[in-house]
Amino acid sequence: MVLTIKDVTKSFGDKIILNNINLTIEDKDRIGLIGVNGAGKTTLLNIIAEKSDIDTGDVFIEKTTSIGYLRQNTGLDIQNNIYDEMLSVFSELKDIEENLRELEHQMARVENHDSDEYKELADRYAKLSTYFEVKEGYNIDVKIKTILNGMGFSDKAYSTNIATLSGGEKTRLALAKLLLEEPNLLILDEPTNHLDFRTLSWLEEYLLNYKGAILVVSHDRYFLDKMVTKIWEVSNKNVYTYKGNYTKYKQLKKERIEFELKEYNQQQNKIASMIEYAEKNIARASTSNSAKSRLHQLENMEILEKPITYEKTPHFEFTYDRSPVKDVLIVEDLDLKVGNGIDEITLCKDINFTMKRGEKIALIGRNGIGKSTLLKAVLGINTQSTGEIIWGRNVDVSYYEQENKNLNFENTVLDELWNRFPNLPEFKVRGILGQMLISDDNVYKKVSVISGGERARLSFAIMVTEHSNTLLFDEPTNHLDLASKEELERALTEFDGTLLFVSHDRYFLNAIPTKIIEMTDNGLVIYDGNYDYYLEKSKIIKEQETKEKQEVKEKERKGAQSQYRSKQQRSEDAKRRNRISQLEKLMFALEEEIETLQTEIADPNISSDYALLTEKCERLEKAKLENDEYMEEWLMLNE
Repeated sequence: MVLTIKDVTKSFGDKIILNNINLTIEDKDRIGLIGVNGAGKTTLLNIIAEKSDIDTGDVFIEKTTSIGYLRQNTGLDIQNNIYDEMLSVFSELKDIEENLRELEHQMARVENHDSDEYKELADRYAKLSTYFEVKEGYNIDVKIKTILNGMGFSDKAYSTNIATLSGGEKTRLALAKLLLEEPNLLILDEPTNHLDFRTLSWLEEYLLNYKGAILVVSHDRYFLDKMVTKIWEVSNKNVYTYKGNYTKYKQLKKERIEFELKEYNQQQNKIASMIEYAEKNIARASTSNSAKSRLHQLENMEILEKPITYEKTPHFEFTYDRSPVKDVLIVEDLDLKVGNGIDEITLCKDINFTMKRGEKIALIGRNGIGKSTLLKAVLGINTQSTGEIIWGRNVDVSYYEQENKNLNFENTVLDELWNRFPNLPEFKVRGILGQMLISDDNVYKKVSVISGGERARLSFAIMVTEHSNTLLFDEPTNHLDLASKEELERALTEFDGTLLFVSHDRYFLNAIPTKIIEMTDNGLVIYDGNYDYYLEKSKIIKEQETKEKQEVKEKERKGAQSQYRSKQQRSEDAKRRNRISQLEKLMFALEEEIETLQTEIADPNISSDYALLTEKCERLEKAKLENDEYMEEWLMLNE
C-alpha cells in the first residue's frame, strides 16, 4: 500500500470540488486520472502530493513512500547545465563516494591493521561501500546517459546551460530528472506533451517496467491504453474507479451509467406508486395506517441521484456546398524552406504526392522536419519553399492553425466570427458559438483574454461556418479535453470531404486517416492505413534496411579483404581480429569477476573482515576501470 484517501472533502469558498472521496494506491498501480477541465484533477494531485489542505477526511501515506510530482512547469535550476542538473539527483551518493575515497586514504596511512583506529575506519568503509553498491552508485553515469538519450537529448551537449533550452526541452529534462529520482509514487501531469513518437515509445517502455506506482494525468488516449491498468475519473465532485485501460473504461462507464439509470428509474417509479397510493388511501380509516406507513418509508428512503448521462461538449458538424474534382491537390518537387538569405534552411526536399477527393491524410515525422511548414506551403503562406503546388477546381479550403495566429486577438469573440460572415444574423452567429460552448458574456471577451481551449473552439466555429470541402488541421486536438476529442473524431469520421492534417495524437491517428505520409530526411514514405498499420509496416521496412546495410557492410568487408595488396596488410588485419577476440575474452572474465566481487562485498561474513573487504573494494574499482579501457579499445578496433 502506498497511500489511502478516506472520506476526503475539499472545497474552495462555498464551492465543493471533491466530496467524500475514498481511494487507494497500491505498490505497482498504473492509474490514469481523467476528467473535464475544472473537474478537480489538479486539486486531487495536490492533495496526494501533500501540497493542499483538505476540509474533512484523512490521507494516509506510508512512511517509506517518496512522492515525485511532475507538473507542467518544470522547477529546474536554470543556472545548471544539463548533466549537472541530472547529477544533483545523486548528491547523496556522490558525497558517499567522496567519503569512500577519503576513508581509503586514511586507511592507507594506518600501518597497523589490527589497531582500533583501522578497524573503525574499515567498519565505516564497509557500511558505506555496501550502501553505495546497493544504491548502484557505480552506475550513476550510465543511468544519466540512458535517461537523457531516451528523453531525446542524445544530440544535445550535456554542458548546455538549461536557461538556453526551449520550454518543451525543459519539460522533457524535468521528466528525465524525476525518472532518475525513482520515487515510490510517480505523479505525472501531461508527460507526453512535447515528445516525438520515438521518445514517447521509449518513455512508455520505461514506465511499463517502472518499479513504483504511477499516477498520470493525460489526454493521450493511446498512452492511457498502453500504460494504465486503472482509470480514476473525476466527475461531479466524485472520483469513479474503473479497472482497465482507457478503452475498457469507456465500456465500463457506459455499463455503470446504464445500471445506475435503471436503478434510478425503478426507484422513481416506486416513489410515484407509493405517493399515489398514499394520496388515495390517507383519508380512509381502513387504509389510513397503510398510507401513513408508505409515507414514513418515503421519508426514510435514500433517494438516488439521477446519473449524468451527457457531458457537455462542443458540437462539430463539417459540411460543404460543392464537390471538387478528383485530384484535390498535386505537389511536385517541393523543397520546404524557412528563413531568408544566409539564414535560409531547407527542412525537407523532393516532396511529391497527390491528394485525392475524400482521402484523409495524416502528416507525421520528427520534430523540425517541416510538417507545419508543408501545410503553410500548400496554402501559399510559406513563400520561401520552391516547387509545384496545384489545387484542383472547386476546391474550398479551411485551415486550423495550432497557435490560432490567424485570429485577430483585438476582436471580441463575437466580432471575430461575425466579421467573417457579415450576412449572418446575430442569433445565428451566437448559436454557432454556443455549439462550441462559448456563450453568454464570454462572446464579448477579447480573443486575447480567452483560454487556449476557447480560442481553439473559436477556430473550429470559423471552419464549420466556412462549409469547405477540404480541411487542413495543424494539431487540432492540442487544446481539447477527452470528450471533445472524441466529438471531433466523430465529426471528421462522418465528414466525406478531404482532410490533410498534422497530429501527435496517436489515438486520433488511428481513428481518422486513410493514409499516413511520413516526412523523413530522405523524402516521403507513404502508408495506406492508420497509425497501427504505419507502426507495423515501418518496423518491417526498418528491419529490411538494417539487413541490407549489414549485407552491404559484409560485401565491403569481403571486398576489402580481397583487395589487400601485401602480406603486411593481411598480417595487420589478422592481428586486429586476434586482439578483438582477446579483448572479448578479457572483458568476459572481468565482468564475471565484477559480479562475483559485488556479491562478496555484500556478504556479511566478508564485510566483518576489514582487511579483506578493503582489498575486494579496491579490486572491484580496478576491475571496472580495466573493463572500461578494454571496451574503448574494442570499439576503436571494430570501427
